Amino acid sequence: MLKRLYQPPLALLTDLYQLTMAYGYWKLGRANQQAVFHLFFRKPPFKGGYAVTAGLQQAIDYLEAYRFDDSDVTYLAELTGNDGQPLFEKAFLDELRDLKLTVDVDAMPEGTVSFGQEPMLRVKGPILQCQLLETPLLNMINFQTLIATKASRIRAAAGDEPVLEFGLRRAQGIDGAISASRAAYIGGCAATSNVLAGKLFGIPVKGTHAHSWVMSFDSELESFEKYAEVMPNNCVFLVDTYDTLDGVRQACQVGKQLRRRGQEMVGIRLDSGDLAYLSIEARKILDEEGFPNATIVASNDLDEHIMESLKNQGAKIAVWGVGTKLATAFDQPALGGVYKLAAMQREDGSWQPKVKLSEQAIKTSIPGMLQVRRYQTGQGLIGDMIYDETRGIDPREIIVDSKDTTRRKRLAEHTESFDLLTPTMRDGVRVSEIEPLEAIRARALEQLQLVHPTIRRFMNPHEYPVGLDIGLHEVRNRMIHDIRGSQLDD
Repeated sequence: MLKRLYQPPLALLTDLYQLTMAYGYWKLGRANQQAVFHLFFRKPPFKGGYAVTAGLQQAIDYLEAYRFDDSDVTYLAELTGNDGQPLFEKAFLDELRDLKLTVDVDAMPEGTVSFGQEPMLRVKGPILQCQLLETPLLNMINFQTLIATKASRIRAAAGDEPVLEFGLRRAQGIDGAISASRAAYIGGCAATSNVLAGKLFGIPVKGTHAHSWVMSFDSELESFEKYAEVMPNNCVFLVDTYDTLDGVRQACQVGKQLRRRGQEMVGIRLDSGDLAYLSIEARKILDEEGFPNATIVASNDLDEHIMESLKNQGAKIAVWGVGTKLATAFDQPALGGVYKLAAMQREDGSWQPKVKLSEQAIKTSIPGMLQVRRYQTGQGLIGDMIYDETRGIDPREIIVDSKDTTRRKRLAEHTESFDLLTPTMRDGVRVSEIEPLEAIRARALEQLQLVHPTIRRFMNPHEYPVGLDIGLHEVRNRMIHDIRGSQLDD
């Protein structure tokens, strides 16, 4: 995808402080020290109970094409510090020009249902390389995961009725629109209005006409007749330009003309007004006029909460067009994913776990080379364990909530379990297959059905059990006590 949208390389798609830290590692002779970083979010978005991972394909495309070209190096050579002198030495810039990624990446496959504190991505390799990748990986994974999650909520509100993603015109720029269309499809949308996204990803595209088409003719009836004339196999008439219910009647009149010519009116679209009342009345008109199979499509700043309300009011809407509030993640514009150092390799080859402390318990990081093991039964998911691969799983098989250590859960013996982070890159080379988008979308839909409805609900969802392996919890506690104890000694 990335190579078809932009001309790589894009190594400068990063924050300056990543480059200053990389320069520091190089200057101190530590550039090749092995390190482990994890990418995760702390809380699910939209005050919900879960997230749907997305963006990995774009991230791997980016890593495969990663390099600094001559123009990048020339630009960096022009940067100066506050003394007016070059910010970076020429020898460091020469290193960047010759840089070839050798990192290992393990990741949750796209479309995986994930929860707070769980690594969605693990990057292991020379610390200089891992550091340079922080910003672009967060950029790509955060946004698409956010939109895929929003789409899954909207699809849940629609039930068995299809959702069309209409967000292109309101999205944040070209890449925001393209990424949003892809992620929305992963999250469960049935189609997009974005034709470029349709071409790039094979997403079905849908659309009919706008108010401007109706207004360009002398009457609404004429506009429908002419549209039926030029597009007889795609007739969904937008009926609310003037008087909505009168527009429905005129659509039926043209629908009868279509039928006499061997074609069938697909339906009507409502884009304003009281959608519950209008859809109910429109359904009556369509049925009375002999169009019981005509579809009522609705749009107009919809989201999962409005859709849920409309359904509760008995709205007769069969297809939902959702734009602004989906493509922009209107009620939460950022996922808040982070990328944290968790371990570094010592000279003897062993791994030293690293922990970041905070006054806020939720911001204290989890040390180690982390993996996520998911446990489930025939009834669904029962809990996830975050454990350190270098230590393995403690035989007690107890998970401890990282935010509230009094909350513990013993995972039943002989429960089916599997690890979520799978090999994606080794030594800078992709080792996982490129998955069809349909397979990713199917995974998301399938996994969501395994999540208990109380966790999927929109308001005050139940919290899914995610915890640290008890052995990892004890190691983390000792590290925290040792650091805080040494601060007291000082």
